[in-house]
Parts: sequence; structure tokens; C-alpha cells
Amino acid sequence: MSTSAHLRTALADALTEDGTLTDPAWREAAAAVPRELFLGSYFTQVPGSIPTRYLPVRRGEDGWLEGIYTDRTLITQLDGRVRPGDVTDGSVTGDPTSSSTLPSLVLRMWQQLEVESGQRVLEVGTGTGYSTALGAHRLGDDRLTSVEYDPVVGQAAASALKAAGYAPRLVVGDGLRGDPDASVGTYDRLIATCSIRHIPVAWLHQVKPGEKILATLSGWSYASGLALLTVTGPGAATGRFLPGYTSFMIARPHDRPPRPALALLPGEERTSLIDPAVIGTWTGGWVAQLAVPAAERMGAGAEQILWDVSTGSQARTTSGADGGWTVVQRGPVRLWDRVEAAVRLWQAAGEPHQEGFDITVSAARQRVWIGTEDGPGWDLPV
Repeated sequence: MSTSAHLRTALADALTEDGTLTDPAWREAAAAVPRELFLGSYFTQVPGSIPTRYLPVRRGEDGWLEGIYTDRTLITQLDGRVRPGDVTDGSVTGDPTSSSTLPSLVLRMWQQLEVESGQRVLEVGTGTGYSTALGAHRLGDDRLTSVEYDPVVGQAAASALKAAGYAPRLVVGDGLRGDPDASVGTYDRLIATCSIRHIPVAWLHQVKPGEKILATLSGWSYASGLALLTVTGPGAATGRFLPGYTSFMIARPHDRPPRPALALLPGEERTSLIDPAVIGTWTGGWVAQLAVPAAERMGAGAEQILWDVSTGSQARTTSGADGGWTVVQRGPVRLWDRVEAAVRLWQAAGEPHQEGFDITVSAARQRVWIGTEDGPGWDLPV
């Protein structure tokens, strides 16, 4: 049977060989931190289940430890309350609300943060505590503060960190407000392990001018982009989106409100000027979300549905008989009109991946743009 130390070393070696780990200090952290202390039991998806069902994998079962050291995200909570130990028989459905993110992404983000020894770091989203432990190993306990929204998750993380021999400062509270005890310019770096709809103002004051914030921008259509920002002054920052594909569960205060079951209603029909399947791609979905940030997206291929619960507006697309596409819209916001315009601007700019997007944050607005600041762009909801 493989031991934890052997599996940790093998994972660190694999992530070094594939180019994920380029900094020896972070490779050392990956080989040192026992991920199993931060997980216990976890959920795995039942292949092909609709809606998705989750099966608990319990501590000590066959494959449990090997699963922990595969490079994948492991779900640890459903619906804000259900943990693997709560499931006594078979599989369950639910929405994932806490997880241990795949190690390669966690370590890549720590490297992308460009943190240096001696700097003070605020982590938003303690989660299981695994990422926190990596940061504490690299920086030292006294250099790291981590904030967790869920008190049950936070308590479990605190116990795991203690068992692993780390003691960073832990806070239970709304991480979108930053560190409740911080003053202006307390931190050199901020890293978020949840996604957000916009950059919280508190972060822009608690991080020193000239220093950095790494966070995933997302929304109610669950498209995502990882942004590295430099704070230019209290309440202001500029930044760029990074290569790759990064997604996190959205911070609960930024998540969509509860909604009733979807009922498709009649509306005005016309020909779509774009192939609806484009908003099912990684960056195409991101552009659509920027255009209609209050809408939720469902569907696949040519069959797309957009639904803005706050206004009741809907748009749904389908393939036309002549090989084109049609769209039906209703409500005060013509969702597809906005998506169509945004996608055509993006296509005219050469359809860049998110690394071709930038962001500017000020007290007045938060704007994501392509090419130049006065070029194609969209305001984030704040």
C-alpha cells in the first residue's frame, strides 16, 4: 500500500515535470503538506447521473488515500450543510458548496500571486485548509491570515491545520469584507479561493498600493476568469486576466438569489445573428456573462436559455429550419440583444482568450475591456 509521504512526493514530482511547479519553495510545500488531514471523507460524482449524484468516499476505504493524491477537486460539502459523513446509504444529489481544489490549481495560483518571503498575505476562503497550509509552510504562520465564511467549515479547517502543525491566524466571517481587524494597507498580497462578481472595496483598501490581488471573477452563468490586479491606490486597481482555465465556487454573498422552477414563456421571435453554441465555449460564455451579468445560462449547443430572475426576462435559442438560428425573447431586458452585441464585438477583436482582457477598478466603476481601455468593454455589477 502506498504511504502518504510516497504519494505526496509522487504528486509533487508529477506537477514539477508537467511545468505546474516552477518554484522549488512551492514544490517543497507540496511534498510536505499531508492533504489527507484536510479532507477526511469526500464525495465523488456518479458518472452519467442526471441530475448529478454524489457518492461518499470514507476515510480508510479502498482507494481513499490514492484519490486524495490525484490532481482533482474533491467535494466536501453539499447544499451548505451535507457532508460525506451525513450520508448513510447510497448517493445523494445537491449543489457543491465546499471543496478541496485540485492541487495543481492551488499551487499554480500561489505561484501566480508572486508572493515573496516576508510579505503578509490575506487568503479569502479557507475551505478545507489545504491551501492555507501550503501558504503557511511557504511563508510562516505569522505572515498569513485566512478568512472562512462558513463556521463549520472553518472549525474543521482549524483542527486540520493544528493536526498538520500549522497555526496561521484564522478568521470566521465574510471574506468579501476582508480582515475585520485590518487597517489600510495591512497586506502585501490577497488571494481568493472563491469566485466573485466584482472586486470588493475592502480588499482594495487593505492591500497596499503597488501590491497584488489574485481573484477569480465569475457570475450567475458560472463563467470564470482569473485576474491578477495591482492596487494603484485606496479603492483602485488595474489588472489583467491570466491564461488557462480557472473556476471556483462563487462566494455565497455573491451567489444568485433563490429562484422558482424555470417556466419557458412565449415572447418575440427573430433570427439570431450569432451561433448560440459560441456562448457554450469557455470565453464565449464569459463574454455573454459580462453582457448580461444578472442572467443565469442553461442549455447546450444551439439550445441556449438565459433567465434574469430579477426582471423575469428570458431568451431561448434553437436551430432554424434553414440552417440558421432563432431566438425568442420576453421581458424588459432583451438579453439576447445584449449577448449578441457583446459576442460580435469580441469576434471583431479576434476572439481573444481571457488573457486578452484587462480590468480597471475605481470608486466609480469596475470595467473589463479588450485591447484598450476605451475599446470594447463591460461594467461589472457592483
